[in-house]
Amino acid sequence: MHRVRALLLPIKDLRNAKKRLAALLTPEQRFALANAMLADVEQALRDLRLADEIFVVTDYPPAISTALKNGWQVIREDHQISESVSVDAASRHCASLGVTSLLRVPLDVPLVRATDLDELLAVECSAPAAVIVPSRDATGTNAILRTPPDLFPSHFGPGSFVKHTAEAERAGAKLFVRRNPRLEMDVDDEADLRALLQHDLHGTETGAWLERSGVASRLRVASITGPPSAVAATQEA
Repeated sequence: MHRVRALLLPIKDLRNAKKRLAALLTPEQRFALANAMLADVEQALRDLRLADEIFVVTDYPPAISTALKNGWQVIREDHQISESVSVDAASRHCASLGVTSLLRVPLDVPLVRATDLDELLAVECSAPAAVIVPSRDATGTNAILRTPPDLFPSHFGPGSFVKHTAEAERAGAKLFVRRNPRLEMDVDDEADLRALLQHDLHGTETGAWLERSGVASRLRVASITGPPSAVAATQEA
């Protein structure tokens, strides 16, 4: 059977993104940060070589417009319940279209490169199989490739890595765990932003925004002068 490899990017309404950063960033800044990270992920997707199709599942009009401009397939939602629900519904849809392997990536991994994703898509695995890239602390799931796409349900959120590995075992799937510092570097809270600033952000939209907004300098100063509470949200976005 010919293998059809695809990538799935779930995008929620970015106006409500990154609420765990509310003590640090204004709503406008959280929106700007989410847009910058999404732009970096979209650039990686544009450079992919091994994805036969790219799907975006969303109810967010700007994301729909961007996806269509890039020639990506859009799975439109009436409303979003959770990322897991969105990904599972989209995975079933992709399977019905003949996709045999589906790689889900999040929108908040600004360091990701096309080669990182191509390496996952290149993993030779006959069904049933799964490839998982855990989060930086090894408790979450930052990328997951399932063969077939609807092999087992999603459980994104706290403790998802253990939940997904258990699902893979129940499904009788061969499991591959891949570590990748760029894919593991997602951004949910202030500690993540501090960790992100330890990486080379040259050439990324996220790095440019962090510098331009003054958030990067505030975090650097706070790391020297005091606790996280010393970092006040600025109004510049």
